[in-house]
Amino acid sequence: MTLPLPDAGGTPGAAALAQLPVRSALPALRAALDGAGAAVLCAPPGTGKTTLVPLELAGLTGGGPRRRVVVAEPRRIAARAAARRMAWLLGEQVGGAVGFTVRGERRVGARMAVEVVTTGVLLQRLQRDPELAGVDVVVLDECHERHLDADTCAAFLLDVRETLRPELRLVAASATTDAEGWARLLGGAGGPVPVVEAAGVSHPVEVLWAPPERPVAPAHGMRVDPALLAHVAGVVRRALRERAGDVLCFLPGVGEIGRVAGQLAGVDAEVLQVHGRAPAEVQDAVLAGGGGVRRVVLATSVAESSLTVPGVRVVVDSGLARVPRQDHARGLGALATVRASRAAARQRAGRAGREAPGAVYRCWSEGEDGRLPRFPDPEIRVADLTAFALQAACWGDPSAEGLALLDAPPGGALAAAREVLAAIGAVDGAGRATERGVRMARLGLHPRLARALLDGAREVGVRRAAEVVALLSEEPPRSYGDDLAAAWRTARRGGDAYAARWRQEARRLVSAVGEPGAGAGAASGAGDRLPGSAGGAGAGSDDAVAGLVAALAFPERVARARGAGSYLMASGTGAEPAGAGDGSRLRDARWLAVAVADRPVAAASARIRLAAVIDEETARAAAGALCSSGEEVRWADGDVVARRVTRLGAIELAARPLAAPDPGLLRAAVVDGLRREGPGLLRWTAAAAGVRERMAFLHRELGDPWPDVSDAVLLERLEDWLGPELGRARRRADLERVDAGQALVRLLPWATGEAVRFEELAPERLEVPSGSRVRVDYGGEQPVLAVKLQELFGLRESPRVAGGRVPVLVHLLSPAGRPAAVTADLASFWRDGYRSVRAELRGRYPKHPWPEDPSTAEPTRHTAARLRRG
Repeated sequence: MTLPLPDAGGTPGAAALAQLPVRSALPALRAALDGAGAAVLCAPPGTGKTTLVPLELAGLTGGGPRRRVVVAEPRRIAARAAARRMAWLLGEQVGGAVGFTVRGERRVGARMAVEVVTTGVLLQRLQRDPELAGVDVVVLDECHERHLDADTCAAFLLDVRETLRPELRLVAASATTDAEGWARLLGGAGGPVPVVEAAGVSHPVEVLWAPPERPVAPAHGMRVDPALLAHVAGVVRRALRERAGDVLCFLPGVGEIGRVAGQLAGVDAEVLQVHGRAPAEVQDAVLAGGGGVRRVVLATSVAESSLTVPGVRVVVDSGLARVPRQDHARGLGALATVRASRAAARQRAGRAGREAPGAVYRCWSEGEDGRLPRFPDPEIRVADLTAFALQAACWGDPSAEGLALLDAPPGGALAAAREVLAAIGAVDGAGRATERGVRMARLGLHPRLARALLDGAREVGVRRAAEVVALLSEEPPRSYGDDLAAAWRTARRGGDAYAARWRQEARRLVSAVGEPGAGAGAASGAGDRLPGSAGGAGAGSDDAVAGLVAALAFPERVARARGAGSYLMASGTGAEPAGAGDGSRLRDARWLAVAVADRPVAAASARIRLAAVIDEETARAAAGALCSSGEEVRWADGDVVARRVTRLGAIELAARPLAAPDPGLLRAAVVDGLRREGPGLLRWTAAAAGVRERMAFLHRELGDPWPDVSDAVLLERLEDWLGPELGRARRRADLERVDAGQALVRLLPWATGEAVRFEELAPERLEVPSGSRVRVDYGGEQPVLAVKLQELFGLRESPRVAGGRVPVLVHLLSPAGRPAAVTADLASFWRDGYRSVRAELRGRYPKHPWPEDPSTAEPTRHTAARLRRG
């Protein structure tokens, strides 16, 4: 295809084109693409890598061959801005030689040679047309940001180059990146591709360290210490006093931008807010320049790269960024506020030196700077991977093992994503994309929302389903409230920027779905019609429609009240409405379909940000795949509970007692109770405790074959010693009647014949010279025989047990049974210790015998007089 070359010689951008520093790197870049077919381009901000390079590669400037170039940007605002900048450089309007396509907006023309798209749009094209027919070069811009869509695009493009179109040229471009890693990735088995570096001529940027005077609390979840935001506003005011030019201030999110904007009221400058949700006209105004009016631009990370904000000479950096985090176990996503990486800090500072010397005020200390992470976390490591997993399945690689990725997806996160895809019918048992899954992937939505749109269209009509899904695809402003149906009504009548974007997205979705049910397949858990609805005709209240669609998207977030404004979601996670005491009707509802929720770090419950009031019938219809009914026999609250239970996930819908529970389930519940509460559930008489102590003594002193009878081992070997009783027990009371001592003897070594020596080796009682049989206490480290001193007269040596290996510790008692002496060597005691004990006790107990030589005296249990009487 031959494209006419615009005459750029007399355009306002001609001079700018000639001065862009990246021009010096173009010969090396062309050589790399002609040789290896791919290259990594590293160029500092402001050098023209986003604007001049695509124009040169397309042959729109200079004398190179004409090619079709696609530039992929991570954000819509960057895509639109890059296209407009390139068109201006050529002296044209967007839609001529340069066009752009983002979700919901497309400006292209018949002469287009360069098209700027978002990475999401490029993914959709690759799925529809893997060969990218007619495209000669793809430039992946800002690849250092490591967005999941960008990493996936790179993997797919490398697959295309390997198998379908080796002539397709690929450029990975960034200002700060892991150049060697990208070079190896793009080169594959053939070795690294060339890394082309462009020397920047950006102006010097002075770094000023401006930490808060007093410590501030670190960011926690979405919360940023108000003291830090007040400090950032103060640093902006300081920058306005100390420096000339516009100020660009980086903050983590929309909420923080709004709060700092409020604190800047009264400054002698126009305060503008730039973020992904800002109206297009506001974004355009920021990028067009101030026209002589001094400005303060408060921005999220969207202004880090790809964009040049004219007039900026000063950057104020809060040092924070907002990144996605996913709780895979609970299916809850959240945005977390983290410290920005050093790479991001360099990118931000570079905004101040794009047009002239500038300065950056960093709201942290120089000492902290060295502890910042080098690069941001790749999104593939921390984000929800459901959409990625569907893209990989549609690409034909469900495991993603064949994809060339800088970082492999975490196994647990990918498994969780596949479970979601299987539940909504997007993949089959082998993980391959179904026809329904392919259709979902082409809707440009998260798979959950695609499921809600397709199945919801069958139930309530395409338009109403599309409108609710459009609300869910971009969370409404906080001012719309936490009630999804009310937010829907507000968007319908709203005249704000969000409402305009919502209408545009809803129209796109209606067009994408077409006729309800066409190719949608089964509703995957939504087989019941919406209560009160004829189905597909759009009947039903706003609450019912919003609730059904939200529940179709997030069935595990269907929630039932459990008192005091608290809910239990089907996933098993507790949840509470985020707003306290604000009159929200979400607090009084019996059932909710939770659309937006997050779980702050270390919080016990999730916070409900957006939900719709529903009834139980709608909950069952939308989350039918989570419904289950069956016998439940388990140990709970200290006893066996046997019921037939109907559940919606973790939510108990109905229960009734079981008259005849399954014996196997009963046995398992009893075993579980024992393992939870320990052997103490059984009846431990003094005799039973004694048997256990004697067995423990023999195991300690002699080892095998005498068994270990510690709690841990007894619980591990329950079947060996308690099997018959477990088969008969139905409840706690049955266990409490079990004689533990009788059961324990089953563990004795009967098979080897050693069990018959149990009484010999660890006798329960020992006969002493007086004829008494005295119990031996085996509960301590050494066996103890507590006996009155006179009963041992005539015994020359201490008794021994365990086949004579272990001496018994003798506790000698007075005639009244009180301790008098302790010895493990009776002969030594008679010889050395008895005399002092005799002197102390003979006066107190004169009626008892106290012979001079106890080792030859007659033992007795009685007084001396009775001994004389015979």
